[in-house]
Amino acid sequence: MKYRELLKEGMEELKKAGITDAQIDAEYLLEYVSGMNRASYLMCMMEQAPEDVIERYREFIKMRAAHEPLQYITGEQEFMGLSFAVSPEVLIPRQDTESLVEETLSVLKDGDLILDMCTGSGCILISLLHEKKTCQGIGVDVAATSIALARENAVHNQVEAEWLVSDLFTEVKGEFDVIVSNPPYIATRDLEELMPEVICHEPKRALDGHEDGLYFYRKIIEQAPFYLKPGGRLLFEIGYDQGESVPDLLAQAGFCDIAVIKDYAGNDRVVRARLHDL
Repeated sequence: MKYRELLKEGMEELKKAGITDAQIDAEYLLEYVSGMNRASYLMCMMEQAPEDVIERYREFIKMRAAHEPLQYITGEQEFMGLSFAVSPEVLIPRQDTESLVEETLSVLKDGDLILDMCTGSGCILISLLHEKKTCQGIGVDVAATSIALARENAVHNQVEAEWLVSDLFTEVKGEFDVIVSNPPYIATRDLEELMPEVICHEPKRALDGHEDGLYFYRKIIEQAPFYLKPGGRLLFEIGYDQGESVPDLLAQAGFCDIAVIKDYAGNDRVVRARLHDL
């Protein structure tokens, strides 16, 4: 079978399965399994594909047709210009979260100590430390499997960080200049409305913000003052409809300089606040 025929077969199977970007995904998977880029494919599309490429490609197309995310199939995702290993144990890094990293970078000072709560793949902390090499950081997650993957990603991206298995602040010690977090923030009742790629494959613990989606914000905001230095910063990623509720929680807890930042799509995406100085 020629590469062109193989690609057509993959596209047709994905279209039948209702995959929105069937052509893009079919092309990406063929490039991935064959090791070719777009230019190489155009040169070789009339050539016979090796049997091992055909077999592996069909396997991956079948997985994608079952709505398994591309990132879990290939085991990788780009974030902030870096490459991260991903697995079904962690949430797939998304472009929206780059807004949180960029806003955190804007408040970081040389030598700051960062706590990344609910670190998952480690993409937030690793990206921060990659850019601010004088800073130090600790990534925290309740799942040991997530921490193991975050540690691998740190090594891969040549970033030094500490990693801690902890149920929120349970095992955390010390004070930090900045606490950053992308916690689970989807209300339990809304989970079933998510795309099959998300609800059927990504870890529910990384999505479920309990009854109103604010459970983890309340917990983190309640405990953060005990772990932030005076004047320290707290930054969250939020859902598009939480631009009032999360700032209200911060204000009630006595935080100041509260601001809501929009992402590139114009949605409320980041909330930052400061702990009062002594």
